[in-house]
Amino acid sequence: MTLFFNQLINGLHVGFIYALIALGYTMVYGIVKLINFAHGDIIMIGAYTAVITLVSLGWSTPLSLLAAIVVCVVFGITIERVAYKPLRSSPRISSLITAIGVSMLLQNTALLVFGAASRPFPTIFNIEPVRFADLQISFVTLLTIVVSIALMVLLQTFVKTSKAGKAMRAVSEDYNTALLMGINVNNTITLTFAIGCALAGIGAYLYIMAYPAISPTMGSLPGLKAFIAAVLGGIGIIPGAMLGGILLGVAESMTKAYISTQLSDAVVYGILIVVLLFKPAGLLGKATREKV
Repeated sequence: MTLFFNQLINGLHVGFIYALIALGYTMVYGIVKLINFAHGDIIMIGAYTAVITLVSLGWSTPLSLLAAIVVCVVFGITIERVAYKPLRSSPRISSLITAIGVSMLLQNTALLVFGAASRPFPTIFNIEPVRFADLQISFVTLLTIVVSIALMVLLQTFVKTSKAGKAMRAVSEDYNTALLMGINVNNTITLTFAIGCALAGIGAYLYIMAYPAISPTMGSLPGLKAFIAAVLGGIGIIPGAMLGGILLGVAESMTKAYISTQLSDAVVYGILIVVLLFKPAGLLGKATREKV
């Protein structure tokens, strides 16, 4: 039982990181129906910003985190304005190919600038783990879980109650009608990208505290798994992204503990396939009819 609960805690730790990153995917898809495959590379940009400001420039941890968030937001808004905005009226396949191209551009640029060798990230918190009987939970794990839950609650409250959040929901429901009703669609979409990239910056910081190795391709795998988490929970639905991330992290951790470390990804993808076979819209998604 001790092994089980330890693996459950490890699964929740990585699952909440996936969930935080998945929120960016699900928000962008919910508004503009775009799968932003460059989102994982925004995490890489945030990680490099964190290590440069913290180690090379000697900034404090809060300032380093703020810098990572700001840089991620600037990159996200720039990508949306330059690469995605001109293609809004184009077929979705054009936007999808552009997103893949932007991802490759960011990875190769980072490879040229920083090199292929990974950079270590220093230990920030030297705090003793919390102990419950035979269990021990690291401070980073507790911090990740608390921050992720708080951000999801804040985001859900913002979308449901604020004026900007209502505009997001209106654009998500019907782009053209929202435009006719006087909603500034361009600013709404930009705000959505900014929020998603800010969450990616925070997720990048939490990720490198748990896995302190930074490389140009480090965002690919967590980005892909966060996308799977968003689809699993119901892409376009904020609580669905959170649920999908948690389930994905726990399933991955349990597979590594009880089956095989080499089969963890296969089991995760298998769970996604099974869920989509019986519930194509995801666990919290609802089937909708498209008028033609």
